[in-house]
Amino acid sequence: MSRKESPEINAGSMADIAFLLLIFFLVTTTMDVESGIIRKIPKKEKITENIRIKEKNILEVNINLRNELFIDGEIVKLNDVKQIAIDFIDNAGGLDQNNTPCNWCKGKQLSTSSDHPSKAFISVKTDRTANYETYISVLDHLNAAYTHLRNRLGVNLYNQNYESLLDDFKKSNQQDKSIAVKIKNLREKYPLLLSDADMQN
Repeated sequence: MSRKESPEINAGSMADIAFLLLIFFLVTTTMDVESGIIRKIPKKEKITENIRIKEKNILEVNINLRNELFIDGEIVKLNDVKQIAIDFIDNAGGLDQNNTPCNWCKGKQLSTSSDHPSKAFISVKTDRTANYETYISVLDHLNAAYTHLRNRLGVNLYNQNYESLLDDFKKSNQQDKSIAVKIKNLREKYPLLLSDADMQN
């Protein structure tokens, strides 16, 4: 009695099919790419003398391990961070390095708050175990405070806010020097003095 042999399965094309499936999933799958924070790192400068900053010219924002926000030792809500920063930066309670007052500021001129926008430093300290989302949200609110102040001053000086000046400058392929001068002036009036660091556990 002859033994019937079962036909062999041709597996030669299996590698091709697997490769095609891999390409298909790579093409059709969407990947979430984490976007970073756009921040220009300043050039290293030689420090010849110790820089002393008055305590009232520093707004300390702390994020603890429970993602709670503390500003100057008091618990605050995330939605209040922007206005607190605006009040601090725009206080105009004193003079700048050239003994000139802030004529464009509209703050309350409190003696316990910052002297001038050029002296108003914001320090963000984050616990290493805090959520990254909380940290980013705090930075967004602080940056929004600077944008708000620059927008307001831009409307007063040029009848155009800061953000629209940036848009026009981009549309001109960064060639319009008159817009560049306006943007530079607004940034100098309200410089971004923001630093961040990890809190020690």
